[in-house]
Amino acid sequence: MQWEVVIGLETHVQLSTVSKMFSGAPTAFGAAPNTQACAVDLALPGVLPVANRAAVERAIRLGLALGATIAPRSVFARKNYFYPDLPKGYQISQYEIPVVQGGVVDFLVDGKPHRLQLTRAHLEEDAGKSLHEAGLFDRAGNAASGIDLNRAGTPLLEVVTEPDLRSAREAAEYARALHALVMWLDICDGNLQEGSFRCDANVSVRRPGEPLGTRCEIKNLNSFRFLEKAIEFEVRRQIELIEDGGKVVQETRLYDPDKGETRTMRTKEDAHDYRYFPDPDLPPLIISPEWIERVREGMPELPGQMAARFVAAHGLSPDAAAQMTQTRAHAAYFEACVAAGAPPKLAANWIMGELAAQLNRGELDIDASPLSAAQLAALTHKIDDGTLSSKTAKEVFAALWAGEQGGNVAAIIDARGLAQVNDSAALQSAVDAVLAANPKNVEEYRAGKEKALNALVGQVMKATGGRANPQQVGEMLRKAVG
Repeated sequence: MQWEVVIGLETHVQLSTVSKMFSGAPTAFGAAPNTQACAVDLALPGVLPVANRAAVERAIRLGLALGATIAPRSVFARKNYFYPDLPKGYQISQYEIPVVQGGVVDFLVDGKPHRLQLTRAHLEEDAGKSLHEAGLFDRAGNAASGIDLNRAGTPLLEVVTEPDLRSAREAAEYARALHALVMWLDICDGNLQEGSFRCDANVSVRRPGEPLGTRCEIKNLNSFRFLEKAIEFEVRRQIELIEDGGKVVQETRLYDPDKGETRTMRTKEDAHDYRYFPDPDLPPLIISPEWIERVREGMPELPGQMAARFVAAHGLSPDAAAQMTQTRAHAAYFEACVAAGAPPKLAANWIMGELAAQLNRGELDIDASPLSAAQLAALTHKIDDGTLSSKTAKEVFAALWAGEQGGNVAAIIDARGLAQVNDSAALQSAVDAVLAANPKNVEEYRAGKEKALNALVGQVMKATGGRANPQQVGEMLRKAVG
């Protein structure tokens, strides 16, 4: 029988503040264990938390970008559970009244638009980290686990979707879109390896028309590929379990990328198990309309809005516009090219093609490109005015990338003798010579074989060292043999 997959994601977005959610301790990654945890983070007696204004503003920014409701009054709550890396014995989070309510994320799957409804996004603090690696010993010399509380109190915005995703691919593409958005808004550095953006996937299966099945939560997926693979495995596991007569148990599972499988971590708790109640040390979070408007005024143009502008103003295709707005750095590079005089469509094609390939080979982001937007604009201008063919333009691009001639396009063209031959008299001599040497191709073309003309064009290009204008050569050949 057919099965329907039901997926909801909870994404922990680490906010790009310099201090923690409820204390002044730093949030920089990579410090020695337990050197960035202050008295508040350690839950020492008598300390009081104070909400981080910068974290709240980042939450407002995301809410505005999602078209969500910003709660004028939201409440911090205590989520009670007992883990060694949670010094207070509870996590400060939001439960009944989150700061961001609703909203949507638009994304593409195989070029087709999808829209996912969000439930909420709420502010909370991160826990510490348990360390189980080799080399840790207790005072008696026995192997032991350790606790690093540097992450304790780090500000998070947990973004929760409705259970409306129906495949692992959809889930991964949604996560990519949210990841791109939080980086565009500059509220998160998006570093997956450092845990700045982590997904928990709630997965269940059911036969169409039946109630929702029992869900399992796969925790802490910090790779889009792992997210997709973990969900695919979990779906197969649940279907096989049910078809074999078993029952899915609600639990939390971990994904093992080496084995490509999920495994049980612990029995999954429900909300009532956490005994939520309003934190008595924190007043309600009040967000005025004036505060929201101040944040709105400081918002960048959103990627969807910018892509629509690129389509309208520059004639880009929707796909090319989406590529030019995949990050703010891409958008800035494209706009700098256009401002420097590049034909917009041609610039976009080179950014998506040759530049993207070189950046990938060098494992570079576009804002670290050795080729500046001004240089690419100069290159595309020489293509547009007929000085360079597509083939010779690639040679100039490689020379620019290597830093030849001080990165000067005109100097490279002159030094390598790459200027395209457009002079009719000079080309006519080459055309006449090729026609005389290839009578068979001439007869085949006259007999209706178009490929024969391509062969003649190729011979002229060879005779001119690839410097002839191929369109002009084609026209001259047609005129000569027609």
